[in-house]
Amino acid sequence: MPVGRAARIAGAVVVAIVLVLGLAQLVLPRIAAITISSRVRRYGAVQSVSVTAWPAVKLLWGDADSVTVRARDLRLNPQQAAGLVWQGRGAGSVEMTAAHVQLGPLRLSGVSLRKRGDALTAQAFASAADVGGALPPGMSVALLRSEAGSVAVTASGGLFGVSASLVAVAEAQQGRLVARPLGLLLGGFQLTLFVNPHVYVKSIGASTVSAPGEASGYRLRMSARLR
Repeated sequence: MPVGRAARIAGAVVVAIVLVLGLAQLVLPRIAAITISSRVRRYGAVQSVSVTAWPAVKLLWGDADSVTVRARDLRLNPQQAAGLVWQGRGAGSVEMTAAHVQLGPLRLSGVSLRKRGDALTAQAFASAADVGGALPPGMSVALLRSEAGSVAVTASGGLFGVSASLVAVAEAQQGRLVARPLGLLLGGFQLTLFVNPHVYVKSIGASTVSAPGEASGYRLRMSARLR
């Protein structure tokens, strides 16, 4: 084959590859955003989804540089939430916010979740009324303290099979979120609140929020990692 012809063919191949990669860079992030939006929309209303990846072809293997999701109202249980986060494990960075989330029996607002590598952080606001509505009839809780990655509350009503007022602590334990009462009689009792094979809970926190003209409640925080 003449050298000139071989050079033209090689040049044409290079141009074709560049065009294909350029087209992929434009199209694949949009396709990925549509796919993610469809997954999240199973649980409620989605405002926007954006995806970045360089090179975009790595999206074909489930990897991405960043994913940003904005939602309005979502309704899902804790296991469904963990599954949704696990689906984004290939993204280096994930930013997800929602105006309102019905997480099992508890309604949350101002929800945000961040993922950096395998590290997860989440926070949300729960009004005192919504916390009360999520509890069994006749039961109430009040925040006592939050320190060292755990939350202590005073609970009144039927908790741990006892109709009384006591102090209970919620904390991370070997990747699980557990609650246990303090005291001699029930000191050995423990209730698992959340456990998932893909989410290792590291710590939780809470603080009381009370401002003039605003609903009182609690700012909730959680730190975890994917595994």
